[in-house]
Amino acid sequence: MTPRGTAGGLRARAARLLHGRGWAVGPTVTGAAASGVTAATGLVIAREIGAAAFGHFTVVLTIATILTVGMLMSLHYVMYQELPRAEPPDRSALVTTALLSALGLTAALTGAGLLAAAPLTALLGVDVRTLCFSLALAAAMTVNQLTESFLRGLKRYVLTAVLKFAVAVAYLGGSSYCLLVLDIRDAEFYLVALIATNAVFAVAAVAGCEVVPRSWSPALARSLYRHGGYVTVLAVFTALVFGVDVIFLNHWAGPADVGVYSVYNGFPKRLFGVLFTDGIGLVLLPTLATMDKPALLRRIGRITPAVAAATVLLSFAGSTVFFLLLGEQYPYELDLMALSAAGMGAHMLFNLYSTVLLMDGVRGAKVLIGCMVAGTPVALACQAALTAWQGLAGALVAFALSNLILVALVAAAATRTYRRAAPAGAARSQETAPSQETAP
Repeated sequence: MTPRGTAGGLRARAARLLHGRGWAVGPTVTGAAASGVTAATGLVIAREIGAAAFGHFTVVLTIATILTVGMLMSLHYVMYQELPRAEPPDRSALVTTALLSALGLTAALTGAGLLAAAPLTALLGVDVRTLCFSLALAAAMTVNQLTESFLRGLKRYVLTAVLKFAVAVAYLGGSSYCLLVLDIRDAEFYLVALIATNAVFAVAAVAGCEVVPRSWSPALARSLYRHGGYVTVLAVFTALVFGVDVIFLNHWAGPADVGVYSVYNGFPKRLFGVLFTDGIGLVLLPTLATMDKPALLRRIGRITPAVAAATVLLSFAGSTVFFLLLGEQYPYELDLMALSAAGMGAHMLFNLYSTVLLMDGVRGAKVLIGCMVAGTPVALACQAALTAWQGLAGALVAFALSNLILVALVAAAATRTYRRAAPAGAARSQETAPSQETAP
């Protein structure tokens, strides 16, 4: 029998998992293709509207991503876990309660954001119009992510993949026509299109679910929000650390630099996010959840140099292709590309450690939250100081340093915690925190 803690054991379990989930390969490939089409749309828009306009587009998207954390409150992660486990008669109440609760909270936060527009715009360094677009996009992204979790939680993977691909192709085709034929160069036009595509997906996804308003339950809503509490806390810290850099750069440099920064940093980060999620979601997450965590962390410690180096090389090559496609408005500089690639390598290590800890339930989530509490103020101070001092270059250096700080904290805390942990087989809490996977 293959030993549980060996590399051969990991490969054997991964092979069995792949064999058992062969039915998921088609939807996964289609979903990855949809992500690729979406990335291509971003490149087309960035090239045609120019760096400054694309910088404005990126600022709105960044603010919306941060706001989505508060609107969604990790209900989609909870749905990934609860819907597959629920009995068929109970699923309607889960879907209805999650949807109506999210819509109510989204409406409340949108109204609060509009009422508090004056201080919010001053804090974020944007005008009221930009804030309104951010709130609208955040609302659309919230219902998009939640309704996708309904389909995945109900194991309707083919429908999910087809819808995502259809919407992505429509967005690419419509944007390309408006850019290349109608010559529309206004960034806000494509923000409206992005809001619309998110909303269309949500409406189509809800049509495939059973929503019964009278089945909404306040007690169930409280339970769902409490279940997602750990991931919500982590999502808040993550959104701050990896989103405020754009806001800082917009404040101290301007939209044009934000547009260029999006190519150096944003595109590769999203690309690796898709690759990491798809690969981990299909094969490794269930395996990581059952492996001995101290042994697993030791193995990760040994492979981190190789993971970081591979990520750096892929990021360097991928971003170089992006710049070749984008043209003169996005200047390619070798030193900035090197900084970006280094940041991507550190970011991949942070994602790897974070995933392993979340796969250990509440204990791992608490370790990760403690590290984020300690590291976030340092990372944000680093980002503010370096961006104010050196603009675009400072932001890239700060991104790399922020990830290195967090990786050092997480690695040290994990080593200390799991060295002191009870031996394998000892009693441990059965409570688990939702994972950060998007679903297989």
